[in-house]
Amino acid sequence: MPDDKELFSPNANTIEKTILIIEDDTAIGSFLVEAIEQETAHQALLATDGYQALKIVDDIKPGLFLIDYSLPYLNGLELYDRLHATKKLEHVPALMLSASCPWEEAKKRKIPCMRKPIELDELLQTIEKFII
Repeated sequence: MPDDKELFSPNANTIEKTILIIEDDTAIGSFLVEAIEQETAHQALLATDGYQALKIVDDIKPGLFLIDYSLPYLNGLELYDRLHATKKLEHVPALMLSASCPWEEAKKRKIPCMRKPIELDELLQTIEKFII
């Protein structure tokens, strides 16, 4: 695995993508950020609610959204709909994480769901399949 200097070097062969994690439980969110940054060549950012995520995407186009379904203000599906209504984000894949995923609604939107508690290795493998 390349060291940190290589990940952020403009000449690095590794293409680093940003993963935006939207998770209101800061312990889970911080754990996911740390795991992704330590175990993959990707950066991770944490938003603790949908409105914060919408502000972040004004400046950054992530390669993947990891969205908790049970969020304050906007649930994960409402947030997904808002993010994908934006032209620059309409093709960014999303993965929903939830103890109680709304399977039918997620299926209509073609959003894969992973049930919490999440197996970290499975999540990391899934991220690599979906990130653009």
